Amino acid sequence: MATLRHICTLALCAAALVLAGCAGPRRVESSVNSYSTLTTLPSPPTYRFERLPSQQQHAAAFAPIEQLAEAALARVGLRRDDAHPRLIAQLGVEGGYATPRYWPYYGSYYGPASPYYGRWGWGLGYGGPWGWGWGMNWMMDAPPTLYHRRVSLVLRDAAGGQVVYETSALYEDVWTRDPDIYGVLFDQALSGFPQPPQGERTLRTDMQPAAKAAPKTAAEPAPAATK
Repeated sequence: MATLRHICTLALCAAALVLAGCAGPRRVESSVNSYSTLTTLPSPPTYRFERLPSQQQHAAAFAPIEQLAEAALARVGLRRDDAHPRLIAQLGVEGGYATPRYWPYYGSYYGPASPYYGRWGWGLGYGGPWGWGWGMNWMMDAPPTLYHRRVSLVLRDAAGGQVVYETSALYEDVWTRDPDIYGVLFDQALSGFPQPPQGERTLRTDMQPAAKAAPKTAAEPAPAATK
C-alpha cells in the first residue's frame, strides 16, 4: 500500500510539472538546412508562390500555410507581388507522429515486437484532412507520442528558373502547437537570409503561451424601480 501511495504521489507531481510547463514558454528546437547562391537581397525583393499540383487540389486547406510563409518572408525583406515577381517560391510541409524507436520503459504491448513500435502516422494536407490534438497517457510503460513537423522553401529566379535559395526546418518533439509551430519553423528556415550558414545547424526559439481570453462577467440586473 505504501508503494502504491508513493507511485500515486510521483504521478501527481509529474502532472503538476507538466501543467506548470504548459503555462510557460516552450522551446522549439529544429534542424535547419540552408543553401544559398544569393549575395544580397534581390532587387526588387518580390516573389510569387507557385503551387504544386497537390497543393492546387487542396488550395483552401493550403492557404493558411502560405499565409504563415508570407509573414516569415516579409520579416526577411521579401514582398509578395504576383504581377511582378523577381523570385518564384515553392513551399512544402509535412506533419506526422510516431512512437519513439527507443523507450527505456517499454512493456510488452509497446515492445519491438509490437505493431505500434516506431510507426509513423501522416496527414494529407494542412487545414483539411489533418486533425491535431494533444493528450497524456498515464500508462507507466507506454512511450510518449513523438510529433514530426517539417517545412521547406525553394526560391527560383523568375527569369532564368535556376534555384537561388533552398532551406528546410525539421522539428521532432513530444509537444506541438499547430498551426503556430509552422510559423516558427518558417522563421527558423529563413534565419540568416539571404546569406545563411550553409548546411545543417540547430536553431532554438522560445514560444510564448497563447494568451487566454479575459473571463466575461454577466451584467447584473437593474434594480427594480421603487414607487
